[in-house]
Amino acid sequence: MQQVGTKAFYASARPVDPRSLPVPLPPRKASERLLIRVTRAWVLHRLLITRIAAVVIACALAIAAYQFREPIAQGATTLGGVLQGEFADAGFAVGEIRISGQSLTQEAAILVALGIEPRTSTLSFDAAAARERIAALPAVENVTIRKVYPDDLVVTVTEKTPVARWRVDGVTFLVDEAGTQIGQDRGAYSELPLVIGDGAADDALVMIRALRQHEEISEGIAALSRIADRRWDLLYETGLRVQLPEMGVAQALRNLSMYQRDYALLDRDLTIIDLRVPHLVALRPAKHEDQEETDE
Repeated sequence: MQQVGTKAFYASARPVDPRSLPVPLPPRKASERLLIRVTRAWVLHRLLITRIAAVVIACALAIAAYQFREPIAQGATTLGGVLQGEFADAGFAVGEIRISGQSLTQEAAILVALGIEPRTSTLSFDAAAARERIAALPAVENVTIRKVYPDDLVVTVTEKTPVARWRVDGVTFLVDEAGTQIGQDRGAYSELPLVIGDGAADDALVMIRALRQHEEISEGIAALSRIADRRWDLLYETGLRVQLPEMGVAQALRNLSMYQRDYALLDRDLTIIDLRVPHLVALRPAKHEDQEETDE
């Protein structure tokens, strides 16, 4: 910028009529000053202001939703009921329900899990939620639900496979390979192995698989008895009891199988074969009436 000397400035000065000078600006109002400040802040800090406003609005909406949660829920329920009724009146009310694949699961339990009400329509019926409820039933492995419009439901159930019967407190249950109760035996599964005693269901599959490797000692077994939830006894239809050890069960079964092949031990007139001590076999012969009279 070029500086102008004082003499030069006065030399170029001209007289001016005061009436021709610009009129002084009037003082701004408070509202105008506030508007200028807001405008300046918006230009300089637009992004920050936008984020703060979004947070404030979200908080306000959340508070409002919490304050009016009950009226909103009631309104949604009422609207859902109205729509259900409209769909039902239009011919989409659930009419026929076809269920297949179940044998252990009672049909009544499946119907309860479906949650069908008198005015439930196929359009608004929540098949996914019903599928989860049915799949939670003890014997159900998998389930599919298919809507057949306008008014039918087709339910196909796949059940778990029972591997044994477990008798406890006079009731016989069916258990799967994990030892879970999946139903009650009413006589249709008499071919399955029978286990008895507390804790028998949990370890039944291991023992059943071990016995399958020895056909010569598996024939004629009436039940597998769990003793103190620690070891097994084999109960035969003849009344013979074979006491197995807590440890080394596989070896004890191999020995018993050998004794049966070589000596027909299981066919002898015995009541107990004790294999609980390694390398030792203890036998208890059956005691008959004539023997009792001789002892006297």
